[in-house]
Amino acid sequence: MSIEYLLEQLAQNEKVLHSTRQHWIFLVRTVFVAALVFIGILVLVLLLDFSWAKDTSWIPYLYLFLLLPGVLIVWRTLQWLQKVYVITNRRVARVKGVLNKNVKDSGLEKVNDIVLNQSLLGRLLNYGSIKILTAAEMGLNWMPMLADPVHFKTTMLDAKEALEREFTHPSAQT
Repeated sequence: MSIEYLLEQLAQNEKVLHSTRQHWIFLVRTVFVAALVFIGILVLVLLLDFSWAKDTSWIPYLYLFLLLPGVLIVWRTLQWLQKVYVITNRRVARVKGVLNKNVKDSGLEKVNDIVLNQSLLGRLLNYGSIKILTAAEMGLNWMPMLADPVHFKTTMLDAKEALEREFTHPSAQT
């Protein structure tokens, strides 16, 4: 799993404070699109099957295309499960990838501003997008459709404040 992959890369004294992934509604969107593709393929195959074509021996092979939406759902679910957003006491990171792994992170000391966007539906279902503005152009900066984004943002702000206290008062570590 992706969180274990990140745990292997933590620095000494670095601890995971919070982890989350995109809201389940993100996955529902994928399933809805796959269902539309399935219906479209089914209608096309049935229309071709009941047409006046003289040679319809190849039509059963078209039914194999009905497997494509199922494969899409399985792949997108695996991708969703493997994309994790993590806050440690030193950085905020995104880990993604089913076969290949990709870790993108930003140090908390470089975070200047955090922008939280939540639509009405997002507030009702508790999801939203977070944009992190950092001093560096590289790093993690966009987290769309996060589950419980308010908690994610407050945890990040608390971790940033604790890190700043650690730098300004190294003897008063908590």
